Amino acid sequence: MELIQLTPHLDVDPSQPPRAPGDVLLHAYLIPNALNPAQLARRTGISARHIKTFIAGTHPITPKIAIRLSLALDTTAFYWLALQARYDLERAKPVVHAYRPLVD
Repeated sequence: MELIQLTPHLDVDPSQPPRAPGDVLLHAYLIPNALNPAQLARRTGISARHIKTFIAGTHPITPKIAIRLSLALDTTAFYWLALQARYDLERAKPVVHAYRPLVD
């Protein structure tokens, strides 16, 4: 396992466009593995209705959901949380661009 050193300036590759975690779930895991939300629900204990809200982008991936997805899809929980955090940060940027940094 490769560890990440967390620093105040840690970021992801800016050349990669941010994607909603639900979009990644659908296109990188469900479709290639011929799974539907009901099948993933049985594997994770997450309701199919809830999985559909992730795919639709109306509900965020929480730490508990990230753990369940990681166990069922052979990923890490950090992967799902990082996808969610990056997506949330990109969506928030237009709102907070007017603020100045604390340190000049």
